[in-house]
Amino acid sequence: MRYDTDIQKNKFVVLCLAILGVAGVTFVSGIPAEKPQSREEVIAEFTKLYYASNVHYRTKWLGVPSLQNPCDMWILQEIISEIKPDFIVETGTFKGGGALLLATVLRLVNEKGRILNVDIKPEIEQASRYAIFKDAVEVFTGSSVSEEIVKAIAKKVEGARVMVTLDSDHAKRHVLRELELYSQFVSVDSYLVVQDTAHNGHPLPTDYEGGGPMEAVREFLKKHKNFVSDRSREKFLLTFFPQGCLKRVS
Repeated sequence: MRYDTDIQKNKFVVLCLAILGVAGVTFVSGIPAEKPQSREEVIAEFTKLYYASNVHYRTKWLGVPSLQNPCDMWILQEIISEIKPDFIVETGTFKGGGALLLATVLRLVNEKGRILNVDIKPEIEQASRYAIFKDAVEVFTGSSVSEEIVKAIAKKVEGARVMVTLDSDHAKRHVLRELELYSQFVSVDSYLVVQDTAHNGHPLPTDYEGGGPMEAVREFLKKHKNFVSDRSREKFLLTFFPQGCLKRVS
């Protein structure tokens, strides 16, 4: 590029520096630049962008909708491969894609492993076409906090190695009740995963009056010192359940 005057040169330099400044580069000069975002801010913004895209509504496992993000499901398969539970108790099923994925992974590390799923109105017609779903997933229809269902699950998992994942009603009151009821089933060194703790401003802008999963987790951990939040399970940065992987340590 040829410059006719020094003024044109200076304008070009200023323009280039301004563009780089918008990209997040800080300069030791008189030209102002935007303050670089922190790691936590970048993660929060991307999580909100991902959620707002509604791509999780188009995410499937073997063609069955799951409503999960791939990073979280990868973490769950890592936990399953480490723990090799006899049972995974899952509250909330939607179309059964998540349960189908859990069953697929579980049967590879424990051929007798089973998924015990609870939902008020399971819609599993598509998922149940798979033989592994029919063989490895048992669905309980009803409220996850009903005395009848909790007793039935307690009878099945007695003496077994158990992992639990909670993904039903996200109101704090309900999640806290689930935590109290289902934490008793979790084996030492296994996990109680509370999904969708990202809601209610953590960082997703959705609102649950009276609090949501994150608030339930924080209250639960204050009273139950035998569980800790395993933040190493957030290594992929994008997660719908920050602080939600609770490991039983005693």
